[in-house]
Amino acid sequence: MGLGLDTLCFDANDPPRLARFWAGVLGWKPDDDPRDAIALLPDDDTGFRIRFLPSQEEKTGQNRMHFDLTSTSLEDQRQTVARALELGARHIDVGQRPEEGHVVLADPEGNEFCVIAPGNEFLADCGFIGALACDGSQQVGYFWSEALGWPLVWDQDEETAIRSPLGGPKITWGGPPLMPRAGKDRLHFDVAPAAGSDQQAEIDRLLALGATRVDRGAHGGGRVLMADPDGNEFCVLPSG
Repeated sequence: MGLGLDTLCFDANDPPRLARFWAGVLGWKPDDDPRDAIALLPDDDTGFRIRFLPSQEEKTGQNRMHFDLTSTSLEDQRQTVARALELGARHIDVGQRPEEGHVVLADPEGNEFCVIAPGNEFLADCGFIGALACDGSQQVGYFWSEALGWPLVWDQDEETAIRSPLGGPKITWGGPPLMPRAGKDRLHFDVAPAAGSDQQAEIDRLLALGATRVDRGAHGGGRVLMADPDGNEFCVLPSG
């Protein structure tokens, strides 16, 4: 039994444009899977795809999840920021302090991300995507550790982080206070049963861990919509 993190999905008003932006920032290539019109494949150990789903809803409020991109030097950080700005990003202020050393940007649809200064010890052994930084409780960190079978790599002062045994980005949760919700989350996970695992058995396991099933009509391709203990929605893909 087990689940894998298959995809990070972005709701997008203009999926092709947003895909071009992130392809340019990350250096990833389009997925040629005919089932996915707009998705990107990693060229490193990230371990999951990025998929862009059409949405008519406008972004409201700050996302509860964002990328932390790493830098090998100050010049490398400047180049990443310059490349992102050229592709359509903009600087934003989310209350960051100058001494923190990271640059906070938003992509063309307002999705926040950070370009971290060099020398960050927590992300020292991570790739370009150092982390998916999430607003969330200690409980939800424990939930995703159990759900994915990823060990905790940080658990202190109600802040948690997990990482795949195969490497790739860390997923972090900052603990309280949690941000108020502002509409539907624009980023969500698609998780897939491991080979030999049954979708319904994994759904039952997730429910026992504290997830809930969300009823919002039919979902394409056999996806089942659920929510983690903090109310963040995610989809369980069909087996096989």
